[in-house]
Amino acid sequence: MKNIAILGSTGSVGTQALEVIRANPELYKVVALTAHANADLLILQALEFTPEMVVIGEESHYAKIKSALPGIQVLCGEDALCEAASLSSAVIVLTAIMGSVGLRPTIAAIKAKKNIALANKETLVVAGEIITRLAAENEVKIIPVDSEHSAIYQCLVGEELDTIEKIYITASGGPFRGKDREFLATVTREQALKHPNWVMGAKITIDSASLMNKGLEVIEAKWLFDLDISQIDVIVHPQSIIHSLVQFNDGSIKAQMGVPDMKLPVHYAIAYPNRIESKFPRFNFMDYPELTFYKPDMVTFRNLGLAYSALKSGGNMPCIINAANEVVVDAFLNNQIGFLEMSDVIEQCMSDLPFVASPNLDNYLETDQQTRIFARQLVTKKHLAI
Repeated sequence: MKNIAILGSTGSVGTQALEVIRANPELYKVVALTAHANADLLILQALEFTPEMVVIGEESHYAKIKSALPGIQVLCGEDALCEAASLSSAVIVLTAIMGSVGLRPTIAAIKAKKNIALANKETLVVAGEIITRLAAENEVKIIPVDSEHSAIYQCLVGEELDTIEKIYITASGGPFRGKDREFLATVTREQALKHPNWVMGAKITIDSASLMNKGLEVIEAKWLFDLDISQIDVIVHPQSIIHSLVQFNDGSIKAQMGVPDMKLPVHYAIAYPNRIESKFPRFNFMDYPELTFYKPDMVTFRNLGLAYSALKSGGNMPCIINAANEVVVDAFLNNQIGFLEMSDVIEQCMSDLPFVASPNLDNYLETDQQTRIFARQLVTKKHLAI
């Protein structure tokens, strides 16, 4: 029986993780559940899985949840997230919180020597150097949950990192693959939210449509696998069957394949180092007679190029791009700016905000706040100009 704390249990990854646990009650026990604001679903989850602790981010929901869950410790706020992440009974912490808010709880979990099933890519994007160093110091494993990084992780089992020549992170291309800038200038949030292959939350779906998701994954891969920027490529693979590939120094390539279903990488991460039998759908080659690959269009979809540029600059630049992106995605979802304008705001933040070459945690946190303020000001100017 493995005790699991799930941070972000009401989101797409969190709910799928609970599906995995529900199907394997003899293997896993939920000891903590957290959510930002979805109080009703959090209550239902807690009643079913009876964790020791429940945390709600929005304080306004605290009384409702407390009243609905007698006998369960109910807390609220960011500090409570860190408490849930470092709960003594937890063996592994699934960090499925969206955005940079996942940074502090992940650090708390690592310092408490909890292995991490990482679905919050922003943690490594914002402060990859600090996170990987802390994990090494505390002998903590970081097992990626993103399908792409899980694929790379699986391909590397039994291999040495210094034999990696290159990795290829696959991208579906999102709903706008092959479209030009003229088309993208007028797309709506409803169009952008129609992902062709995956069922995901709104923020990550927009990131997929803009290719920022791949940009963030490039930065995350650098820290997860200790790679140079020249060793990380992105290829567009519309079928989303090959989740990523690793090329070794002898020319051999390994690929991990499967149907586009997040339950598989979630299950791999929480079961690691074991593989547990599942009833998940199986891939059938006859259903996919053709697997195709294309070079990403970084002229039209500028976010991917901006992410590579941020990784090359290093320092606090990836933190800037992540914070600016969170602001512009929220603005796009609220019809405040256009699809192409998201890249304009991100690029101006990268250009105008102070660069810190060797940031500490306080620098990262300050950069994050400065960027959000500046990005919101830019969004407001663009919104008023409409």
